[in-house]
Formats: sequence, C-alpha cells, structure tokens
Amino acid sequence: MLDDHTTAAPSPTGWPTAYPEGYAVVDVETTGLARDDRIISAAVYRLDARGEVEDHWYTTVNPERDPGPVWIHGLTSDVLEGAPLFADIAEEFSARLADRVLVAHNAVFDWQMIAREYARAKREAPVRQRLCTIALSKELGLPLPNHKLESLAAHFGVVQQRAHHALDDARVLAEAFRPSLHAAAARSVRLPLHECRPLTEWTDLAVPRQQGGYGGYRPTSWRPSRKRPACPYPNPGRYEEGKRLKQGMRVAFSGDTSVERDLLEDRATEAGLHVATSISRLTSLLVTNDPDSGTSKVVKARQYGTPVVDEAAFGQLLRDVEPASEG
Repeated sequence: MLDDHTTAAPSPTGWPTAYPEGYAVVDVETTGLARDDRIISAAVYRLDARGEVEDHWYTTVNPERDPGPVWIHGLTSDVLEGAPLFADIAEEFSARLADRVLVAHNAVFDWQMIAREYARAKREAPVRQRLCTIALSKELGLPLPNHKLESLAAHFGVVQQRAHHALDDARVLAEAFRPSLHAAAARSVRLPLHECRPLTEWTDLAVPRQQGGYGGYRPTSWRPSRKRPACPYPNPGRYEEGKRLKQGMRVAFSGDTSVERDLLEDRATEAGLHVATSISRLTSLLVTNDPDSGTSKVVKARQYGTPVVDEAAFGQLLRDVEPASEG
C-alpha cells in the first residue's frame, strides 16, 4: 500500500522532487450518491507538474436510467438520450487520466463512481493515486468556513460560472488547486496522496427508482452479505489517538469507502478486530471519510465520544495491530 503522503524534499529549483509529474483534475455529475448510481457527465483538466493547464475535456454520458436530481445538475433525460454510453467514452477518459494523479473535491466519491463505471464496462481505470483538495486545504490550514468547493474558490478569488456543471466545476477546481499546490511546494508540505485500487468485477443489482425520483429508492450492494466469524479476542476498550489498534477492538464503518467495504472489513477481521454493524458505548473506533455527515453512526459516535478516523488513517493503523493480551 502506498504511503498517505509524498515526501516533499526540495530540488535545487525549490520545487519538491517527489511531487507528481502531472495531474488530472476531475469532476463527475451523477444520478445520485449510491453504489448503483451512474455518471451522467464528466470533465477533466490536465495539469502539468506545477499545476498549469495543458488541456481540458468534457462529455455527457447516457446513464441508461433516469437522470436523478435534474434541479441540481440540469441534465434531463432528453439531453442525455443521445449522449454516448460510458463504455463508448472509457478509452478517451483513460487517455486523460493515464499517468496522472486524480485530483477532485471529495476525491473518494469521484474515484468510486469512476471505478464502478469502468468495472461495469469490464475495464480498469488507469488511476493509481488520488488527491482530495479538501484534505490538501486542511494540510495547508486554509481558513475556510466549510469544505464546499465554492468556499475554496472564493478563498483564491476564483469565480464560478455554472455550479454543478462538470466542466465549470473542474475549471474552478483546477484554478484553486494551482495556488494550493504552489503553497504546498513553498512550505515543503507533503501532498495527501492516497492509493486507488480499481474494481475488477461488477454485478448490477440496481433497484428501479420508485415514484418520487431522486432518493426514492434504496441503494443496493453489489456483493451478497455474509456472516463473519466471531472475534476470538476480548474488547480492550477504545482506540486512543497516537497509539496502536489492539486485537479485539470493535470497529464500525460509515459511508462510502475507496476500498470496497467487504474487503476493508475482511482486512479488519484478519487483523483480529471485531467488525461491528452499529455504534454503542463499547465501540472502539468509527471509520468514516465524512465525519461531518449526519448518518446515525456518526451522530451516535459523537454522542458517545467514540474516536473517529478516516479510511486512510485506518489503513495505516491496520499495518501494526497490537496482539491481544494473553491470559
């Protein structure tokens, strides 16, 4: 597994030598937020090592279903009817992503949607690392009121023309990323790069949308649920920041993850952790990429004072889990 950050050793020119050689700033608009939702438009701004724009590309995509929240993205069924299928644009999309770090605002979401579309098309996205501009803004300590793209844009004086239009969102992000990248380089800040593991299989088990449109159906999983063996170790209590995980700790997950949830839970189980399906006062740790969300698990974790880490930090902790105490 790749390290979470690059090493920012400065070169004789002052630019960190370990920074990536190119970036693909991406934005996708989708029919919704669930695992069986589809991409309906995509845009890519290709940037060089210093964040200068090389070119840009945009396409609509026929999702082969209703378009979801038209009042947000403005793409109706009539507009999308004649658009290419994702399989038709996959090769061109790949050419835009190849050999570059994928940059997005809330990159976990964009990467997941892209990886699933490629898996449906029986292909693999040529992406090995991603960078989330939310994480970078935190690394830089930018004084933002929230994590919205419009706030990041306003901080750098970037004017948005068409919010929730993939091409304009990607442009805005590219223009905000450039000064962020330069600020990081000037301070030798390590970039928060995370590994991307493409899906290699996909089975569509989509549920047709119910009357009422967006949000009126239940998301489905692409893998059947299975019962895990009971954890053989006693619960040693809560995780403490800066310390190691210990076998027997109860770990719960909330929200989307870049690594498929089943695989992440398998890793936790193999490390000797207890994978919990809910939050209680006995939960040792909650893993979520969106600690500000209002999901029931996040709310309960806040009420109980349960420690919270993101997926990347959890991946690091899994590398060195302390054995359970004997006797």
